[in-house]
Amino acid sequence: MIYSMQCRSIVKGYGEGYAIATAQPINLLSIDTNGIVSDSMHMLNGKSIAGRVLIFPNAIGSSVGAYRLYAAMMNGRAPSAVVCSKADIITASACAISNIPLVECHGYDRLMRLCSNRDVIATVNATNASITLRVSQD
Repeated sequence: MIYSMQCRSIVKGYGEGYAIATAQPINLLSIDTNGIVSDSMHMLNGKSIAGRVLIFPNAIGSSVGAYRLYAAMMNGRAPSAVVCSKADIITASACAISNIPLVECHGYDRLMRLCSNRDVIATVNATNASITLRVSQD
């Protein structure tokens, strides 16, 4: 199945990859230079965001977290795009300095339902403000 959604573009660009989604905010300081989330309290703990479309509500913590995403990008281990329910200044600055497409999705609850517990290839066109999901059949 293919689903298309409109969104609000924050950092323009294009990214595609398997979606990795969480309903929990992320402290970007917990992302190491290899793109691994290392927060034992987070549902994505131990998982890689490298080359994936990272879907999360918003960032929490210090603005220094923006540099952790930048470090992952410099190491070739950043996400291909980021989708938030409400883009905050930490996420926006992280994506801007790392040249990672960022969109704000107003249909975030629907997006989370579609991405839960299945393989989804997400295409984020932050220039045209759209998200396309290719969802595997259950």
